[in-house]
Amino acid sequence: MRRRMRRLSLSSVLLIAGLTGLALFMLIPIVYIFNHAFKPLDEMFLFPPRILVQEPTIVNFEKLFFATSGDVVPFTRYLFNSIIIAVITIFCVITVSSMAGYAIAKLRFGLKGLIMGLIYISLMFAAETVSIPRYLIISGLGINDTYFAHILPFLASPVAVFLMMAFIGQIPNDLIEAAKLDGASEVAIFNRIVMPLAAPAVATIAILTFQGVWGDVEASTLYVQDEALKNIAYYVQTLVSGAQNNVAGQGLMAAASLLMFLPNLIIFLVFQKRVMQTMLHSGVK
Repeated sequence: MRRRMRRLSLSSVLLIAGLTGLALFMLIPIVYIFNHAFKPLDEMFLFPPRILVQEPTIVNFEKLFFATSGDVVPFTRYLFNSIIIAVITIFCVITVSSMAGYAIAKLRFGLKGLIMGLIYISLMFAAETVSIPRYLIISGLGINDTYFAHILPFLASPVAVFLMMAFIGQIPNDLIEAAKLDGASEVAIFNRIVMPLAAPAVATIAILTFQGVWGDVEASTLYVQDEALKNIAYYVQTLVSGAQNNVAGQGLMAAASLLMFLPNLIIFLVFQKRVMQTMLHSGVK
């Protein structure tokens, strides 16, 4: 251990110290979000503001859960809707994008170049530019006021298809040809060879899809009128918009912000190793 420490040059020590300081600095917003959610009302308006809470309390979360206790739809219903929508959407997006990525990367068929070009072009469009076409499609299919109105807009994900196409493209063709010589079908190759090797890309798509679905308010605002089918992001937005000019509602907003942030943090910490592998193998910077 001492020999290893001696081998470290001054530049290495400075680099490690600098990166450690940068990491601690980047942790400040996360620490603040956690502490701010447990602050009593008097600590929220202290000047100068404090990052760490002095007298933690769960009153803010009690207010958050109590906010809809007198309404027709309870808070747990919004939470249940978001969980169901997120799970189904992630599964569907992974299935569609992996099959499309495998077909584009490894199969030969007509119009392949055109399809790839359309995927690249779609990456340049902002989500707001397709809001009206989405509404027309969902209304035309008659799936308003259903869970499908939340799920359908995420199925055609050009980012997910691009990631799967880039990652699967790194799989050696010799491996697939060897499986075909052994009598494996395309379905068997896809399930037993491609998908296990593409696990890092699948984890990355799951994280990106979850972040988009968990924070999405467009479907609940435009496509769904039934309050019992709306998600937690919409509920939190209504609370924030109603309490942003209300001093007493700041604690409720802090608790809601932590509730929206925490699942994203947990998902990323669980799958961060897979995400890094995807970036290294697919060449995405």
